[in-house]
Amino acid sequence: MTTPTRTAHVRIQGRVQGVGYRVWSHRTAVELGLSGWVRNLRDGSVEAAFQGPVDDVAKMIARCATGPRGAFVSRVEELADDDGPFTGFEVRETV
Repeated sequence: MTTPTRTAHVRIQGRVQGVGYRVWSHRTAVELGLSGWVRNLRDGSVEAAFQGPVDDVAKMIARCATGPRGAFVSRVEELADDDGPFTGFEVRETV
């Protein structure tokens, strides 16, 4: 039996740049065994896609609401599920 998977696309708002949010996201996603990506947006928010077992993706999204030390997250918005598939987890350039 295979484990159901999900690819979630999220946007995190608040004080999330300049506090190591991308590095924290990378480390946390890898610890949870997720694939995907994370990047800063020019409007000051962070955007990410997380792919893996449904429960682990839910854990990652919940953790995004706190983020790393020094972050203040005002909102985690789930956008449409993303396409994928992804191999590994990468930190992307700001767009």
